[in-house]
Amino acid sequence: MVSGRAAVEAASVRVLVEAQDEMWAAEAWYRHRSPAAADRFVRELRRAIAVIAESPARWPLGRRNTRRYVLRRFPFSVVYRIEDSGVCIVAVAHARRRFAYWRDREG
Repeated sequence: MVSGRAAVEAASVRVLVEAQDEMWAAEAWYRHRSPAAADRFVRELRRAIAVIAESPARWPLGRRNTRRYVLRRFPFSVVYRIEDSGVCIVAVAHARRRFAYWRDREG
């Protein structure tokens, strides 16, 4: 125990190939326009994944057993499922894309 608190074990995180491709595409888009914005995007995305791993059930359950973490400064959501083995990131979805385009992704 540290400072009287119980240690929290983060869930393992798996990222579907399609979600990884979306992360890279978004980073490339920002990097083409502003390296500083791309760096901020990557930091916020890493923070989102870490927060999800620490407390995956914190966000409400949605369609197809998914949950959604909305980034604060960028128009993206991290869509994920809680599995027995941890967390599976299904999509890094832009807010303007067709809703639930990722729903048939298996993970």
